[in-house]
Amino acid sequence: MSIDNALASMAVKDLKFAVTWYQALFGRPADSTPMPEVAEWKFPRGGWLQIYELPEQAGGCSCTLAVSDIEEIAAHVQQLGIENPTSKLKRAGKNTDDCGSGRKSHRLR
Repeated sequence: MSIDNALASMAVKDLKFAVTWYQALFGRPADSTPMPEVAEWKFPRGGWLQIYELPEQAGGCSCTLAVSDIEEIAAHVQQLGIENPTSKLKRAGKNTDDCGSGRKSHRLR
């Protein structure tokens, strides 16, 4: 699996849980933990993902991952047991062509 770049700083409710989740997604531990409440991953083309524990702001951010092979990533996410985001939208009777964003995007299958 190759994630080429990411530029994001995201607040999470529970850093320990989030670090475990992202380690599974990326297939490796964090590259840096500069402070006890922060974990960071560096990507081959220079991007970083930083997560930090700040429960009152958790859930109000986004992250874009640039990938070389969306099908490979979709298979990996499925193996991890992460639900396809369009499944929730379909159950709610919403349009799945844009994953609720108003923009066309690749959908995990």
